Amino acid sequence: MSLDKSFEPHSIERRWYADWEAKGYFAAGDAAGQPAYCIQLPPPNVTGTLHMGHAFQQTLMDALIRYHRMRGHNTNWVVGTDHAGIATQIVVERQLQAEGKTRHDLGREKFVERVWEWKQESGSTITRQMRRLGDSANWDYADADGGKAGYFTMDAKMSRAVVEVFVRLYEEGLIYRGKRLVNWDPVLGTAVSDLEVDSEETTGTMWQIVYPFVDGPQPSTDKDGNPVTLRGMTIATTRPETMLADGAVAVHPEDPRYRHLLGKHVILPLCDRTIPIIADDFVERDFGTGCVKVTGAHDFNDYGAAIRHNLPLIVIFTLDAKINENGPAAFRGMDRYVARKAVVAQLERDGFLMAAEPHKMMVPKSGRTGVVVEPMLTDQWFVKTEGLAKSGLEAVAKGDVKFYPDHWASTYNHWLENIQDWCISRQLWWGHQIPAWYDDAGNIYVARSEAEAKRQAAAKGRTGTLRRDDDVLDTWFSSALVPFSSLGWPEKTRDLETFLPSSVLVTGFDIIFFWVARMIMMTLHFTGKVPFRHVYINALVRDADGQKMSKSKGNTLDPLDLIDGISLEDLLAKSTVGLMRADHKQKIEKYVKKNYPDGIPSFGADALRFTFASLASFARTLNFDLNRCEGYRNFCNKLWNATRFVLMNTEGQDCGADDAAAVELSFADRWIVSQLQRAEAEVAKGFEEYRFDNLAGAIYRFVWDEYCDWYLELAKVQLQNGTPGQQRGTRRTLLRVLEAVLRLAHPVIPFITEELWQTVAPLAGRKNTESVSLARYPQSEPAKIDAEAEREMALLKSLVDAVRNLRGEMGVSPAKRVPLFVAGDKAAVARLAPYLQSLAKVSEFESVAELPQADAPVAIVGEFRLMLHVEIDLTAERERIGKEIARIEGELVKARAKLANASFVERAPANVVEQEKARLAGFEATLDKLRPRLGKLAAR
Repeated sequence: MSLDKSFEPHSIERRWYADWEAKGYFAAGDAAGQPAYCIQLPPPNVTGTLHMGHAFQQTLMDALIRYHRMRGHNTNWVVGTDHAGIATQIVVERQLQAEGKTRHDLGREKFVERVWEWKQESGSTITRQMRRLGDSANWDYADADGGKAGYFTMDAKMSRAVVEVFVRLYEEGLIYRGKRLVNWDPVLGTAVSDLEVDSEETTGTMWQIVYPFVDGPQPSTDKDGNPVTLRGMTIATTRPETMLADGAVAVHPEDPRYRHLLGKHVILPLCDRTIPIIADDFVERDFGTGCVKVTGAHDFNDYGAAIRHNLPLIVIFTLDAKINENGPAAFRGMDRYVARKAVVAQLERDGFLMAAEPHKMMVPKSGRTGVVVEPMLTDQWFVKTEGLAKSGLEAVAKGDVKFYPDHWASTYNHWLENIQDWCISRQLWWGHQIPAWYDDAGNIYVARSEAEAKRQAAAKGRTGTLRRDDDVLDTWFSSALVPFSSLGWPEKTRDLETFLPSSVLVTGFDIIFFWVARMIMMTLHFTGKVPFRHVYINALVRDADGQKMSKSKGNTLDPLDLIDGISLEDLLAKSTVGLMRADHKQKIEKYVKKNYPDGIPSFGADALRFTFASLASFARTLNFDLNRCEGYRNFCNKLWNATRFVLMNTEGQDCGADDAAAVELSFADRWIVSQLQRAEAEVAKGFEEYRFDNLAGAIYRFVWDEYCDWYLELAKVQLQNGTPGQQRGTRRTLLRVLEAVLRLAHPVIPFITEELWQTVAPLAGRKNTESVSLARYPQSEPAKIDAEAEREMALLKSLVDAVRNLRGEMGVSPAKRVPLFVAGDKAAVARLAPYLQSLAKVSEFESVAELPQADAPVAIVGEFRLMLHVEIDLTAERERIGKEIARIEGELVKARAKLANASFVERAPANVVEQEKARLAGFEATLDKLRPRLGKLAAR
C-alpha cells in the first residue's frame, strides 16, 4: 500500500472510523483474567451539539479508553444522551410557537409525543459529531432504540431504574413533599437548579425606606454613639416590591443602637399590617443602617431567619411573577417590575422613601430564558441528603474515590458539609413524571405503577379515581443514577459486577456538586459501591485571550469547523445566527474578522485531538490558541513524511526480518531504541497520572526531535555508507521504532496512526495487522536503555550544534560545505566523522593535534576544539561584525526600556514579560561573543 505524497485527513477519517465501528472494535472487552476498565461519558443533552468543552473532555476519555484497550484490558466506554428536561421542552415549544401554537393547545400527552418525534429525528446530532472526533465509544451498549447512540435517560430500562430509586427512597423516608423556597423561572413556570441560574452584574438602585414605630419616635444613637431620635427603622432594599410580603425587621443582637427596641413593632408602609423588630446574627450591622427587612417567602437568606423566628411566610407573587391577592389592592395583577415602580412612587408620595442611590449588584438570571429568577415558596419534592452526604464524604476520606488534581476534594467536601435537601421536582411536561398519585382527599400513593398505587389506595379503603402528580423529576436525578442504571440495575447483571465502580470520571469542576457528588451518594446507597475510583477534573476551555467562550462575544469555536475548516463568510453567518440581542452582531463580526480574517483552515481530527491533549494540564482553565492546532497539523505532516521516507528506504529491501542474517546496530540505532524506552515510560506515567500534557509532549519530542530531526538523518548516512549488516540493522531499526511510535501515539491521534501502521506493521514483522487499535500498546523495556549509546549521541549532538553555531557566527550559508579542523580524541573523531560531515555540512574533515593559528572563531565541546577553515576578508568581516553589534545594541536598548517600564511589566501577560527577558539575555550573550572577536580582528 503506497502513501499519498501529502497527508489529507478527511478521507482517512471517514474510512477508518466506519471500519472500526463496523468491525465491532468498540464493544466491551471480555477477555478472561484481564482487568476491567470502564468510563461513563457525562451524557450530553439530546438537544445539544458538540462544543469545545465536549471535544476536549471526549478526547481525553477516548485516549484513556484506547490506551487501556491496547493494553488488553476489558474496556467499556458507556455512552448515552440525557433527555435534558428544560432544554428539550424549550426547543419543541419554540417549534410550536413558530406554528402559532402552545403546548397547552396540544395537551400533555400529544406534546410529549411531539417531543419524542423530535428526539427521533434530531436527537442523535451530537453522537454523529462525536464519531467525527474519533470517539471509540461502545455505541451498541445499552442501546436505547437501535440508533447506535448508547442509552437515553428516558428509555424504558433507564426509566424503570428511575422509578425504582424514587419509590425506594420514599419508602425509606428519604423523599418527601413539602413547601420550600426554590429558584423559580416565571417564564418557564418551573423550579430550576442552581446550575441553571447565572449571576449577572448590573447597576440597580438601593432604596432606603422608613418603617415608622407603632409607638411613635424612639430614642437611639448613631454609629458614633451620639444620641438621635428615630421616626422608625430605616431599611435598605433593591427589591422594594417584596416589602409587601415582609414578616419582620431584623437587627444584629449586639447592635447597641437597637437592642432596646427589640420586641417593638413598626408599621409596614402601604400595607395594613405591623411587623416586629427581631434580633438575628445574619444581619451585618456595619452594612447600611444595620437594619434589614425579613421577607421569608421571597429571599433565601430571609427564609432561614423566618423559620428560626417562626415568622409568617407570605407569598406576594403569582407563579408568573405578578402581585397576588396578598398584596394591597392597588398593586394586584401588576407585573413585579411594574409593581416596583408603583410601590416606589407611592412610598415617595406618602413620605416613606428616604433615599435612592445607584447600586452594583449580582442578579440571578435563568440560563434558559434570561429572565430574573424569583425565590418562590412552592410545593416541591425533596430528597433528604444529610445521611447520603455523610456516606459521600467518607468515600473520599477513605480514598475509595480520588480526585485529580487532589485539591478538588476540598471543594467536594465543602459542598457536602453544607448540603441542603435536594429539590427534585420540576413543573414541566417533558421528563420522568413523578410516580405519585393522589386520591380525592389528597392522600399520596408512591408506587411503581398506577395499578400498584390503586392497590395501596384500596388497602386504605379508597376506591375512587387517582390523579397522577403533574411534576417531572429534575434531570440531575436520573443523571445521578447513570453509573449503575446504565449497567442494568435494578437487575443483578454481570456488567454491574464487572464495570462498577468504573475507572475514572472525566468532568468539569462546575458540576462537582450537581452531578459528581450526587452520583457518589446515590450509587453508594443503592449498590454499596462507589460509582468510580477516580475523578479527573478537566480545565475549562477559554479563548486564546483567556476569555470565557460566549456566543454573544463571538469567540465560540465549533470543533467541527477546526476539523473541516470554514470560510470567513460562512463563519460570520454562523457566528451571528440566532442572537438574542441584535446589537451584538456588529461586535461579533468585528471580532471574527480580526481573529479569523481568512476563516479557519482545516486541521483534521488528529491535530485537534493532539492540541487538546497538549493543553490538558492540571490548570483550572486552558486558553485555546488556534496556532497550536497548526503546530500539531505540522506534526502530523512530519510523521507522514517520515513514514514515506522510511518506506522508500525499506520496501522491497532486506529489513532484518530473518534473524539468521547478520544485523549490526550502530550506536545511533541503539540510541534511538534507548530513547524510545524513555518515551514509552514517560507516556505510561502521563496516562497513570492523568497528565495528558506530559504524555503528548513526550510523543511530540520523541517523534519530532529525536526520530525525525536526528535519527532519520543518521540513518541516511548509515544506508549510504554502511556494510550490508549495518544497512540491515538500520532498516530494521527505522521500521520497528516507527511501528512502535505509531502504537504509542494511537490513543491521541488515532486516524493517521492507523493509516500509517497498516503499511509499516507488515514490514516491521508484525503478524496480526488487522488494526493498530487492537495491537499491544508498547511498554518500556529498561534493559534496552543504552547509556553508552546515549553518551555517544550526546557528544555527536554537541559537536554538530557547535559547528552549526560556528557557521552562523561566521555568516556561512547553510548550503555551503566548508572544511573543519577538530582537535581531540582521534578515535572518537573517526567514529563520528561520517555523521558530522553530513549533519554539519562539512566538506573535509581533518583531525589535528592543535588547531591552526587563524582568525576564525573556535568552539569548545568538552575536550574537543573545533574551527572552520574559511578564508576571511578581514575588512569585510570587521564591517559585518560591527554592524551586527550595532544592531544588537539597538535591540538591547529597546528591550531594557520595555522591561524598565512598570506599566508593561505589571499589565502584560506573564509569558510576554518572560519572553522579553529571554530576548534581553540572548542579546547580551551574543554581544559577549561578538565584541572579543571584533577586538581580535581590529588588532590585525
